[in-house]
Amino acid sequence: MVGDKQRLMAALRRAPRALFEDLTAPADPLPAMGGPGWPVWRPVFGMVLVLCAVALAVVQVSALAPVDGGGVPGYAVLLGIAQAAALVVGMSRPVSAWWASTVLMVVTARITEPGVSPDALFPWTVSGLLLQSGVLFLLALRVRPRRSAGALVVTLLAALSCTVATTRAHNYVLDRGTPVLIAAVLIGAALRGLRLARTQLVVQEELTAGERARRTLLEERNRIARELHDVVAHHMSVISIQAQVAPHLVDNPSDALRENLAGIRQNAVEALTELRHVLGVLRSEDALSQGARHAPQPTLDRLDELLDNVRGAGLVVTTATTGVPRPLPPSVELSAFRIVQEALSNAMRHAPGARVRVETSYGTTGLSVRITNTAPDGPPAPQQSMGHGLLGMRERTAMLGGELAAGATPDGGYEVTAILPVSAPAQSAEPVEDIP
Repeated sequence: MVGDKQRLMAALRRAPRALFEDLTAPADPLPAMGGPGWPVWRPVFGMVLVLCAVALAVVQVSALAPVDGGGVPGYAVLLGIAQAAALVVGMSRPVSAWWASTVLMVVTARITEPGVSPDALFPWTVSGLLLQSGVLFLLALRVRPRRSAGALVVTLLAALSCTVATTRAHNYVLDRGTPVLIAAVLIGAALRGLRLARTQLVVQEELTAGERARRTLLEERNRIARELHDVVAHHMSVISIQAQVAPHLVDNPSDALRENLAGIRQNAVEALTELRHVLGVLRSEDALSQGARHAPQPTLDRLDELLDNVRGAGLVVTTATTGVPRPLPPSVELSAFRIVQEALSNAMRHAPGARVRVETSYGTTGLSVRITNTAPDGPPAPQQSMGHGLLGMRERTAMLGGELAAGATPDGGYEVTAILPVSAPAQSAEPVEDIP
């Protein structure tokens, strides 16, 4: 009980300082132009606000004129212009504008009170109340709700103090003006909350998109690493077998030859073991069946099989080959097969009814594949998930030091061209059974 009382007393002692800090601290900075928190209507809103301030200044000057006739006094002109200027300043410096507006409201009430008609509204005129509400609205747009609520309370207390010491009876508008001021603060706070929520949503969407792209990239790289693991493991197994068989193909092999071949086989086995330790763990994340995991990776020899499958699915595909086909490094053939496979899949998903042409060109420095499709006959079906698509093609091409170009064609179709370099023509090897 004593502890609760002490905490209450400490909170009461801190309250004045906290209120002072709330009412003097700078407002939230304006959002960057063109950013997520910058509404497109902001410039128009600024111009409308300036026009309203000018109109309210004219009305306020006439409302502050004394009832005994005569010209408009100079102080009425100055006070009316100053209150309107506070509203305009509130767009950039809402805290300072609110302080200025509150002080001007008190000064205006004290100076004009003796000459104001008993039937006139007091301590605000209609235009004065609108100017005060506008300043509070701009303040609520840029500060936390607690701060705008504190400013509202101070404004109402200042207006109440103006009604205490008067020289005559007036048509007090405090009870009718309070709901207007409260509404201005509530609307401003609600719009501020909406702006902050929208800004956070845009930032979160950017973070989510970046994380999704990074995750997709990692997944595609893992898939490529699994496939390369199979290719490299196959060749290391071949080296091990050939090193083991070679001594039996030579009559009376020397001890040095046996020793060297044994060392080659031992190094191949150790390298294969280390490779499986490092990259083999990637297989555990694959949802494929055990048989599919150990199936040989596809090469260009299976391209006809792939084309027959997509033709069976209803896709019209034509092929063309230039140059002399020859065996290529497994990584090049695997990448070319996957690029063609992904391009055909994209054509079926995004270009229904289109005709596809697959061109392969064997050159002295490498292989190029070009997949084009005509314009689709109708709109594509909506996609439920994000695929790897061009990301995987670019990863495979970049891995080999090649180039990939993809984009729309003038006739409304799409084209994918990949150039996969080969340092030297691969030599055909005698087929050897793969060792799992």
